Amino acid sequence: MLNQGTIIAKATAAGSSAISLFRLSGSNSIEMVSECFQSKSKKKLLNQKSHTIHLGTLKYNGLALDEVLISIFRAPHSYTGENVVEISCHGSNYIQEEILRLFVSKGAQHAKPGEFTLRAFLNKKMDLSQAEAVSDLIVSESKAAHEVAMNQMRGGYTAEIAQLRQKLLDFASLITLELDFAEEDVAFADRSALTELLLALQSKVKSLLDSFQYGSVIKKGVPVAIVGKPNAGKSSLLNALLNEDRAIVSSIPGTTRDTIEDILTLSGVEFRFIDTAGLRETDDQIEAFGVAKAKEKVDLAKVVIYLFDANDTSLEEIKMAFDEFKREGLLILLVENKIDLMKERGESPLMNRLKKEFFDFPELALSSISTFDPNTIEKLKKTLYNQIEKISVQGDVIVSNSRHYKALQNSLQALCNIKKGLEDKLSGDLLSVDINEALNYLGEISGEITNDEILGNIFSKFCIGK
Repeated sequence: MLNQGTIIAKATAAGSSAISLFRLSGSNSIEMVSECFQSKSKKKLLNQKSHTIHLGTLKYNGLALDEVLISIFRAPHSYTGENVVEISCHGSNYIQEEILRLFVSKGAQHAKPGEFTLRAFLNKKMDLSQAEAVSDLIVSESKAAHEVAMNQMRGGYTAEIAQLRQKLLDFASLITLELDFAEEDVAFADRSALTELLLALQSKVKSLLDSFQYGSVIKKGVPVAIVGKPNAGKSSLLNALLNEDRAIVSSIPGTTRDTIEDILTLSGVEFRFIDTAGLRETDDQIEAFGVAKAKEKVDLAKVVIYLFDANDTSLEEIKMAFDEFKREGLLILLVENKIDLMKERGESPLMNRLKKEFFDFPELALSSISTFDPNTIEKLKKTLYNQIEKISVQGDVIVSNSRHYKALQNSLQALCNIKKGLEDKLSGDLLSVDINEALNYLGEISGEITNDEILGNIFSKFCIGK
């Protein structure tokens, strides 16, 4: 699936800029650049050492195109494991187009999305999970997402899984050896030791699977739906959270007809807030459509903020809303609004009743706010972040990739099959079938077991130049 010739791509963003960077990778990339580069030092680029930078003039058809910096990285000590050249030039659109035209005329091919990293994987500069982390790192929008990607790019959990997989592979070899000596009835593989290894593998795989819920929301951002009756103050809350007039605020019920979304980062975690239409029965077709969309957003949300007017809501209404929204894995914040008006009328006992009603629901939190009081909004933000921390995991090992999650699920099932086979005292040939299945699923994570279709799907999502 890989053309082994020299590839070229622009590594910086599209458009004109102060500088632009091009990358070439391939066995003759240094020679190709050397032919059209005149160094200020008069030294031949082809003869220079790896990891050196050279100032000079890039020429096209004998005419000076631009003054550039050339960085050379010789195989195997480069990102791709091949000879790599990076060209830093001025960011004129004309210069960029001419540089591409120059090297394509010399035989370089335009790099496909992710082709530099694909070559790094195929040349064993990184495993497949590390290669995927490169893409995650580029698109990370928050501190938490950045940390997850960096940990995975450094090896993350794959090194530990590789060690356990190797031990399982050793057992598979011993069981295969037993089959060769079946007539002598010799047992090479210690079944009790295999049981201990299976328990260790199952424990590790389960902990990784448990981390996916947290890893997924960290990677994609936490979807938070703000719901409630008309005039509860949902749009005012969104504006207060974002500290800007993002949504139209009106005392007229049904002002919000569609969902309004925006992003806020709290303590390194990205939250995607969604202001929805007020929940009520209505004959207005457009408003009814907005209510239906609001309910759809609730189904997709990780957190629901149910906002209610502290002066105009009953406990029964809140309980009905809670029963309607609650589902496994959903975090709910019951937030009473307009407490500034309560101070004029005396404290409402509603919050105390809510605490008694929902004291044994760990997935639920309570908060009191006034959208006019920044202090209460800051407390709400802390409560929201604390809710997400409830699904966080201990340690640095976090799975955020859905492909890895599926492979881990399959691995766990295969490990359970092996354990059951041991308990049922199955023969070595039957055990080896389940062991090989587990080995394949574990190997899919790091890329030890893969195929062109999987690789094509993964790297097609990369940006060009990486």
